[in-house]
Amino acid sequence: MPIIELTDVFKRYRVGEQEIVALNGINLSIDQGEYAAIIGPSGSGKSTLMHLLGCLDTPTSGRVLIQGNDVSTADANRLSEMRNSHIGFVFQSFNLLPKLSVLQNVELPMIYAGVSSRERRERALASIERVGLADRAGNTPLQLSGGQMQRVAIARALVNSPRIIFADEPTGNLDSKTGAAILALFRELSQQGSTIVLVTHDDKIAAQTPRRIEIKDGRIVQDFFNPDADLPGTARPLTPQPTPTS
Repeated sequence: MPIIELTDVFKRYRVGEQEIVALNGINLSIDQGEYAAIIGPSGSGKSTLMHLLGCLDTPTSGRVLIQGNDVSTADANRLSEMRNSHIGFVFQSFNLLPKLSVLQNVELPMIYAGVSSRERRERALASIERVGLADRAGNTPLQLSGGQMQRVAIARALVNSPRIIFADEPTGNLDSKTGAAILALFRELSQQGSTIVLVTHDDKIAAQTPRRIEIKDGRIVQDFFNPDADLPGTARPLTPQPTPTS
């Protein structure tokens, strides 16, 4: 059974007297454990699509099911509940709070979910260890490299055990070697059962995922499966890097 299913989805915006069609009849199904990339140029509709998939918005028309739940007409509270229960986000800019430690940053989603302090710490430490940063739990983001900060962002996305992780240009601020390792980590997470959806404009990134969904002018123009996609690098934790100096 698909974990994500869109049927004849449209998203329209009105700018003055002009109607903008951001998504134009999208039909899409993604299964549990898939590792897919949504690719398209700026203005193609890929960000709008991610917002619908991530329960950040609702369609103008059509049906959106997330883990069997119809969120097509959900209100803000219901969308928030779905995000907290089922979805994790990883962004290009990391979105870490600079004055908090790695541990405190990873704990944040659980604070909003009302998890006790003891359980928050245990789950956060386990998530940090999972991405290979157990020795950096007490550091602040400013004491980490870009690759390490992205790993913290992934640990934070994982801490509530979401079934789906959306990553928006997750390697955009990383060098090619570090970016390859982050992509390999996503591949490993999908092999462990997480559904990973990358949003990117980069053909080289999309080519390294088992499924490539190309969107243009609000329509899916290609949906290509490549289960033998070869990822460079390793899914194992990176070798600890020197702390950047000012």
